[in-house]
Amino acid sequence: MSIRHGLLALLERGPRYGSQLRTEFESRTGSTWPLNVGQVYTTLSRLERDGMVAQGGEDAAGHALYTITDSGRAELRTWFEKPVDRTSPARDELAIKLAMAVGAPGVDIRNVIQSQRRHTVKAMQDYTRLKAQALLAVESGGARERDDVAWLLVLEQLIFQTEAEARWLDHCESRLIRLSATAADTGAATGTTPGATAGAEAGGASGTRGTAGAGGASGAGAADTPPTQAAPPEAASPVARPH
Repeated sequence: MSIRHGLLALLERGPRYGSQLRTEFESRTGSTWPLNVGQVYTTLSRLERDGMVAQGGEDAAGHALYTITDSGRAELRTWFEKPVDRTSPARDELAIKLAMAVGAPGVDIRNVIQSQRRHTVKAMQDYTRLKAQALLAVESGGARERDDVAWLLVLEQLIFQTEAEARWLDHCESRLIRLSATAADTGAATGTTPGATAGAEAGGASGTRGTAGAGGASGAGAADTPPTQAAPPEAASPVARPH
């Protein structure tokens, strides 16, 4: 996440002080990526060092105001125009967890997948509920309409992301089941035990495959399709829009 570019985008709308930038950033993104004031001022100091912002006096309450410079505007334009680099993807904890669970002693990878699926579906349902609220806010208009539209776009990205995660979990379980079956067939044909093959390591993945609610949704309409699978009460809730 580029905090520096987010702050530059807010400063392009006019001078701001640190805690104001924090509030507006979180309002625009629905607190999906919360900031603390220390992060904001550290980033502002670096931007000032790099000549992209400058301190420009104080407001009536005595807050030090920051303004964007021409260099900062040029940096912001470049950021908007340049695609986000995907050649070095961020580390994904879930992918790492499943990779390490394969063959780990005493770990039933099926339980790992099913536990995550329940959490993912619950998050998808919560995001869909929040999306309905955001749509209502956008349709009703008002002074915060721009922030409501921005929050709606963030929510829809989260919905697409969780839908993709649910489909990937289903795929992982199916893949492990197929590998387990292949290893078992090979062992039967040769009269040996599959042992430490990938199929044996994934043996815990056999059993009834769960569904992922909206996991089958695809395309632009996927974010408009609310999931239907009931979610467990213990699953964690996603971000909530600040008021």
